[in-house]
Amino acid sequence: MLKYTQLVLDHFKNPRNLGRIENPDAEATEGSIACGDMMTVYLKVDKDRIVDIKFESYGCAANIATASMMTEVVKGLTLSEARNLNWKDIVEKLGGLPKVKYHCSNLAVDTLRKAIDSYRSRREGPSPSEDGMEGGFSCPSN
Repeated sequence: MLKYTQLVLDHFKNPRNLGRIENPDAEATEGSIACGDMMTVYLKVDKDRIVDIKFESYGCAANIATASMMTEVVKGLTLSEARNLNWKDIVEKLGGLPKVKYHCSNLAVDTLRKAIDSYRSRREGPSPSEDGMEGGFSCPSN
């Protein structure tokens, strides 16, 4: 049986920023139906700062908790600051995750980055240096 911190359980049972933003400035969906983890992130941006962020998630407790924590961490940050967030930051903020669930924090960060990149490419055109992914989201081996 997996052990979750009280904070992970709280973010799972009471997710922050859950839902959809009407007319978002950007949105992105990542994940894999094969392993059951999917996430959509919606952004509202004002002067290069995330003023609102919401998510929808299909997946396990860790998937919901990491998405919830990610939204709390990045709200109010500039797009560059938010894009520099990594999966380890989310795991640390949650007080830890079982290693087998690290892919959930990767999914949250990857989806956020995809939304930011979508926003930027619509506003500024594609940026060749915005790659910076740490390997991207992948489902764990079964």
